[in-house]
Amino acid sequence: MKKIGIIICGRYQTCGGGKCFRALQERVGGFSIYPAEEEVQIVGYSFCGGCPGSNIEYVPEEMIKNGAEVIHLATGFVVGYPPCSWIKEFKEFIELHYKIKVVVGTHPIPKKYYSDHEKLSYWDKYEMQKVAPELFSDSKMVREEYD
Repeated sequence: MKKIGIIICGRYQTCGGGKCFRALQERVGGFSIYPAEEEVQIVGYSFCGGCPGSNIEYVPEEMIKNGAEVIHLATGFVVGYPPCSWIKEFKEFIELHYKIKVVVGTHPIPKKYYSDHEKLSYWDKYEMQKVAPELFSDSKMVREEYD
């Protein structure tokens, strides 16, 4: 069984996680890395603490105490307006300090956000295709299902 933690962007701190939990069941988006037959358990769900991520220093530790083997930074970090400018630093810090794998992405990028982001002049500077490659492998149909 794979145990994971999810950290969401502070802009969405009241999110109930519906798209993330659905994507985990369907093994799409950032959760496409887990085979369908592998059991996955969420052992922590929190938000970053708001810019510039005040919870990033301690939330992973709590998740690890609960058995987390992987931490996912939610898709909201990628598709917010603007995308999180700290996401690379969050990933690097958590992996370095806590020695745990960090995956950027949970649910697929909804089509309505994907279409807009492709047109934004600043989208390329965030290099999200490198940071969150699993989020760019979902089909248009899957993205539409997450609108």
